[in-house]
Amino acid sequence: MPPAQKKSAAPAKKTSAAKASSGFGGESPEQLRAYYREMQLIRRFEERSAEMYQRAKIGGYCHLNLGEEATVVGLMSAMAPRDYLFTTYREHGYAIARGIEPGRVMAELFGRTTGVSKGWGGSMHLFDVEARLLGGYGIVGGQIPPATGAALAIAYRGPGGPDTEVVVCQLGDATTNIGAWHESLNLAAIWKLPIVYVVINNRLGMGTPVEKAAGEPDLYKRGCAYRIPGVRVDGNDPIACRDAMKEALRLAREERQPSILEAVSWRLRGHSVVDPAKYRSKEEVQRLHDLDPLTAYRKRLIDTGAADAAQLAAIDDEVEAQVSAVVEFADNSPHPTPDQLFAHAYATPVANAPRELPGDPLLRA
Repeated sequence: MPPAQKKSAAPAKKTSAAKASSGFGGESPEQLRAYYREMQLIRRFEERSAEMYQRAKIGGYCHLNLGEEATVVGLMSAMAPRDYLFTTYREHGYAIARGIEPGRVMAELFGRTTGVSKGWGGSMHLFDVEARLLGGYGIVGGQIPPATGAALAIAYRGPGGPDTEVVVCQLGDATTNIGAWHESLNLAAIWKLPIVYVVINNRLGMGTPVEKAAGEPDLYKRGCAYRIPGVRVDGNDPIACRDAMKEALRLAREERQPSILEAVSWRLRGHSVVDPAKYRSKEEVQRLHDLDPLTAYRKRLIDTGAADAAQLAAIDDEVEAQVSAVVEFADNSPHPTPDQLFAHAYATPVANAPRELPGDPLLRA
């Protein structure tokens, strides 16, 4: 298991590290069970997504949050509704935890008009202005410059404070090796932007272990050259993730201090639905199964008396019924029609934008 949290040795100013929770402290049983329900919802949603992909209900690429449920729920529970979120293409769970109706998420995967992007985005490009989820980016690292730009826009509005907005930019471990990451960190440091860069370290950049791809595999330290502080947190602990994110958001809001939060999770499946993950040994697959965050959290709830087996079984049944309804909603939703082919190509009308469909006459009477 990774250490619950480490702190970068090189930041210019000290920050109070978010403490990983060894127990549940003062959390109410109701809140703890709510976290379990959300983790279970994401797990079942992703499992059904894999099934629907294999049944050709979902096209394109499909990347799942299986094994990262505790990370997702913990991080998203700390964010305020006014905060902005930019993500990678592995974002289904984040959309659900951000409050987007799961049926709209599944409908988007199905390419239907009731989806969050009206069927145009698919699995990798979820977008919802009301939830302030600004993508779903298919290009590795594509979200980092616009997220940094959004933080600059917020900074232009005035000094920080407890009620200001913050940008959260989620990325994968391998993304910390691209140029846009370092360029954006440098600008965030210079301009003191209200942004938290969240690195989801599932130990595999597609199929390459992080230790073989990064000269500094402790990814929370990658901001040291720019005097940006960083912490590492156990991604299998939703409470630890929540508390670490709360502190990072406070720094961004009140002190205009950008920071890096590295959450160490374990991807239980391949890079995408079609990846057999042959780069993992049978022993490693079994070890990851033993580290399943949902199983561990369930046991923790029972051991601490926050829930009993009957309560959790009832939650499981409720979630199963909800996900079945979600799939039914998506499957019964309409496809976009051909006359909508060029809709939403531009945010505002553009002169001479294409309107003709294949087969239309070149000149209309």
